[in-house]
Amino acid sequence: MPHHLDHSPPSDVCLLLRAHAEQRWLNREVVPVLRQLQAPEEIPEEQLGAALAYLEVTWLEATRLAAETDGARANLDAATGAGAPDADGALTPKARGYHAAVRTLREAVARHVTALIAAPSNVRRGAVQPVTTTTRAREHTGS
Repeated sequence: MPHHLDHSPPSDVCLLLRAHAEQRWLNREVVPVLRQLQAPEEIPEEQLGAALAYLEVTWLEATRLAAETDGARANLDAATGAGAPDADGALTPKARGYHAAVRTLREAVARHVTALIAAPSNVRRGAVQPVTTTTRAREHTGS
């Protein structure tokens, strides 16, 4: 009878990988579109609708990644609460800190995305403030 071994990485490593994937998606896909939309002179009027649609699609993917990241955090919390082998691992506090930084970045980006999607006419009037991230999020994410 074959033995089935669990080859999944420890929960702290899973959280680090998920948080990193989310942070990369936000910084490489969502934030550049936000910055373009916040500088209306960079986008011709006839391309504004397409840019907003692309922002919505990239944001949908970002919310999916966020759910996976938060799920990995819940798994880590459950594992460390249950006295799992990685409960005292050196990576656990780092994984939690990285997750907190990515969550801060996510919340900042979400405010901007929501403002643009809710009222796209704000783009042309310059009513939406430029995307900025907190120093803490930058320190943890390496951006």
